[in-house]
Amino acid sequence: MEPETQNKSATDASEGDESVIFSHVTAVVTGWTLDFMFVSLCRSFKEGKLEEFNETLSAFEAISQSPSVRGQLHEEKIMMCAFLARVIHGKHLGVQFEEDTHVMPLMSAAQVWSKLEDTVADDSLFKNVTILLLVQSVAVCLETGQRSSASSALKWFEKNYEFPQNLGVRLSTIVTQTETYHPFLMSFSFSRLLETVQSFLDAYLKKNPSDYLLKAATKMVQSSENKEGLEDVVTEESSLSQTTNESEDRKKKEKTVCLRTKRKLMSTKIIDVWKPDTCKKPFVSVRRISQKELAQMTSEKSVDTTNNKKAPNGRKQRQKWTDELDQYLKEGVKRHGRGNWSLILRDYDFQGRTGTMLKDRWRVLKRAC
Repeated sequence: MEPETQNKSATDASEGDESVIFSHVTAVVTGWTLDFMFVSLCRSFKEGKLEEFNETLSAFEAISQSPSVRGQLHEEKIMMCAFLARVIHGKHLGVQFEEDTHVMPLMSAAQVWSKLEDTVADDSLFKNVTILLLVQSVAVCLETGQRSSASSALKWFEKNYEFPQNLGVRLSTIVTQTETYHPFLMSFSFSRLLETVQSFLDAYLKKNPSDYLLKAATKMVQSSENKEGLEDVVTEESSLSQTTNESEDRKKKEKTVCLRTKRKLMSTKIIDVWKPDTCKKPFVSVRRISQKELAQMTSEKSVDTTNNKKAPNGRKQRQKWTDELDQYLKEGVKRHGRGNWSLILRDYDFQGRTGTMLKDRWRVLKRAC
């Protein structure tokens, strides 16, 4: 009853105060929400939670399209999220962020990073990230056996960016000799790139706190937890009272039992009934995109489940692997590398099979070789 009273009071206040323009209130709320989604993206990036990052990214994209999202600070955060999306997908060479299919995620990240130079207080940090993006653009191609792509990435950087000549010569030699695990590549590893970007994020968030809504929600959760703790104490005392007063009146005893077994009608756990499937191809464009384009970018291949027939005994019939499906699997591994089953599933129709099934079949094919 208390929340209803509070909501009614808030409604009456908003209706009675005609000096407040609702569009202005909406703009403030939208800004707070965008800040919260930005902090959530930074957290997912730091923890390496790709699926959670993709889901939050979709929500962030939708909110960023609001006309009320204005100002340099919000534009910076939108650009930074575009950068983070490209870095976290840096090893997924099949993910495209640009119209030019030859521009891989880390190459696209370098383009966005060049527009964020003013947000970086430390010039050396900016240069380090640029070099790491260059080295890893080459390294991830070599890791998947794509020597020609590594050479193309190096030429692309030489054309678009300035960096020490000796660095270009060293990388060119590594590509020519296909030294996938060269000590130089190991010293400028992908994990070091992630750590350096995280240092940049920490410094940016310290300078530009975006946690107003986060702090307010945290206080609300803490208040709720304290209230629940008090209810637990009351429940324990009621149970003890029942044990030490067994000879009391039956009616009083029933009342005590009722208090002891008190249950909440509604769980405090929020269930996300609208949780979407994993966004395997997230896109954050440097330019503003239309709702139609956003829908196209976040769409996924639907999984065909029509072939999951059941046998008379109620069990699913095992589908035979055809030569065509085996060929799809081999091409997928060649393109994306072993272990990237979700990317392979996206490119070919495996008739309802899962990533685990692809993994098992690949083992069979390897043994048969």
